[in-house]
Amino acid sequence: MMKPENGAPAAPLQVGDLAPEAKLPSTEGKDVSLADYRGKFVALFFYPQDLTPTCSQEACDFRDYAAEFQAAGAQVIGVSPDPIERHRKFIAKYGLNYPLVSDPEHKWIGPFGVWARKKLYGREYMGLVRSTFLIGPDGRIVREWRNIRVKNHVDRVLEAVRELSEAAGGKKAGTKAMSKASKT
Repeated sequence: MMKPENGAPAAPLQVGDLAPEAKLPSTEGKDVSLADYRGKFVALFFYPQDLTPTCSQEACDFRDYAAEFQAAGAQVIGVSPDPIERHRKFIAKYGLNYPLVSDPEHKWIGPFGVWARKKLYGREYMGLVRSTFLIGPDGRIVREWRNIRVKNHVDRVLEAVRELSEAAGGKKAGTKAMSKASKT
């Protein structure tokens, strides 16, 4: 696949594609890969920056529903380019109950296509586009929400997890059942 000058893939990953397996540092104190979560859903949300109002609201929304995601067989993971130390401060301030991953080299941000040209008050710059991806138990992307608004977003993601989990026969869904559910 050809890459443009900024290092992002020419075409971002989309529903049906296998999630990248690159390892990134997490607040759990170890490097993690999306492959580490095979066998369960992953609600992977990308946000621009720790400790900012909108990002804090989104992170707290996921925090407030973390038990429901877990009951539906899903792990929540937040990703931003911020360093691990800043992530730890974010977790401590808001009591976040899921891991945050640091991606300053865009090993996940690039393939998912969430680094893009943005415009604010007439000024153009490159930045992270707030997006969420639902990764199935087989490691493939089963749903995506790009350039989202925070209000009620977590509700939509949780609803999709529950729907796909039920369609696949519960939280221990196998790859074959997931493939069938993701085509609907």
